[in-house]
Amino acid sequence: MNLKQLEYFIALAEELHFGRAAERLGIAQPPLSRQIKQIEDELGALLFNRSRNAISLTQAGERLYARGTAMVAEFNDIRLEVRRIGQGAEGRLRIGFVGSATYGILQTVLKSFRAAYPDVSLSLIPMNNAQLQRSLIRREIDLAIARPTLEDAEITTRKLGDEPLVLAAPDTLTLAKGPVDLRQVVGEAFVLYPEFPRPSFADFVLNACAGLGVELKRRVFTMDFQTAIALVSVGEGLAIVPQSVGSVQRTGVRFHDIANPLARTGISVNHRLDEQGVHVRNFVTIAQQVARKTL
Repeated sequence: MNLKQLEYFIALAEELHFGRAAERLGIAQPPLSRQIKQIEDELGALLFNRSRNAISLTQAGERLYARGTAMVAEFNDIRLEVRRIGQGAEGRLRIGFVGSATYGILQTVLKSFRAAYPDVSLSLIPMNNAQLQRSLIRREIDLAIARPTLEDAEITTRKLGDEPLVLAAPDTLTLAKGPVDLRQVVGEAFVLYPEFPRPSFADFVLNACAGLGVELKRRVFTMDFQTAIALVSVGEGLAIVPQSVGSVQRTGVRFHDIANPLARTGISVNHRLDEQGVHVRNFVTIAQQVARKTL
């Protein structure tokens, strides 16, 4: 007995009339009768009591109707759920992101995506660039929000925008008003992140400073952005961070523009080259729309 035959049986069990059941199913009465007889022969059980004027369900028929309607309802739910996942309305999306992205465009992208697809479950995992690249290749995440990009032949990168760098300094350090010349603070300790693996954002900052002839000799390395800012707040050093980080006030930290024209830092959304998931496509589309409006 297949699903179509079960639907024939349910129609007859509810109508208790071959003519009405056949009309409901959009078929002729003889094929319906043959299908019901085939089901009974296969199951080895009489499903309907037949008389000249009426038919009724047998005990076997009543049991098949109770179990069969539940099965058809479950199948229809599965079909609807799979269709909604295929259309991107439901499902799960695993997103890795660099910590500094939460202070910029990522917040708006996530809000926009949740508004458009409220039934898609989001898993959000903070990582550094090396972890993002490794997790994408291993298919442990579906998307990576990186700074600035992920360089790999198996990864597609779409730049969302860029921004200048600013100086994060402890509020106990007295600095002149206005943009800070890095050469005036080169003797201070600088907190860089991450320490491993390299190259990393730390190398991006070091190379940008070196391009200006500024060497950061006193270096304090830590593993992530959040720890770097925490170390700045307790006076362990200064840090060079994306401008968007300065949009959120942090106790013990002041953010200053940099007078020297340092390289800008970008942010990007990345996914595997062979990625065909509708959720990834929808997220990238929304991220690009938000980027055009806000950056």
